[in-house]
Amino acid sequence: MILQFLLAMTATASFAVLFGVPKDQFFFSSLTGALGWIGYLLFCEYGAGTAMASLMATFLLTVLSRFFAAFRKNPVTLYLLTGIFTLVPGAGIYYTSYYFIMNDMGRFTAKGIETFQIAGAISIGIIFGFSIPQKLFQFRRRVKASS
Repeated sequence: MILQFLLAMTATASFAVLFGVPKDQFFFSSLTGALGWIGYLLFCEYGAGTAMASLMATFLLTVLSRFFAAFRKNPVTLYLLTGIFTLVPGAGIYYTSYYFIMNDMGRFTAKGIETFQIAGAISIGIIFGFSIPQKLFQFRRRVKASS
């Protein structure tokens, strides 16, 4: 699992370069993607289906993104868009298209429905993550009153 964590972090960092994330935010955006992927693996390991694991991992990823955005004083999109990279069902989209082109309608339908469920679960996970009040993510620093 450590290897998958490191690979997910590397993949997210590579996408962060393409997305134009500032260099001082690479670590946090990469960490967000890696933790989202590890969350997905853990949810799958404990019996959640792919769609439910995607929903819960995306919720976790969104909460982490909002936390890092408030802590680092940056937009949430720096962390969320790069972090979601590991959860997007790219292979599902590929195989759905492949089965359609090969005229294998049974596999096309099955893979297409699964991919659509995962994409919907990612959307719902983001919505749930943003439904948490912003006050929980704000950090108030005490300012010493001068005498």
